[in-house]
Amino acid sequence: MGTTPRRCATSRRHDAAAWGLALKHAGPAVLASLEPLLKCLRQDTPLVERTPGSFYLKSKAYLHFHEDAAGIFADVKLDGAGFTRLRATTPQEQAHLLALVAGNLAR
Repeated sequence: MGTTPRRCATSRRHDAAAWGLALKHAGPAVLASLEPLLKCLRQDTPLVERTPGSFYLKSKAYLHFHEDAAGIFADVKLDGAGFTRLRATTPQEQAHLLALVAGNLAR
């Protein structure tokens, strides 16, 4: 009576991105799997990789990666203000991320 149902922690863990919860930053194994994508970001953009997998545009954080049971995600500042979370697990998702970043940086 009068209480709000709470979802169990395990249900939140399976799709943390959908819940807007914090995800673990990508570890070395995940970053190694993203190496082709990271190489493109290092070579073809004005971004600076300050720490592995964390890219800055001038002095501002621009792009970094997270890992979760649901996959790999990228947080990227497409609007210049807040981060937008995008899936980056599959080669198609990574290509989409690269295209968004290239288009955003060309503006």
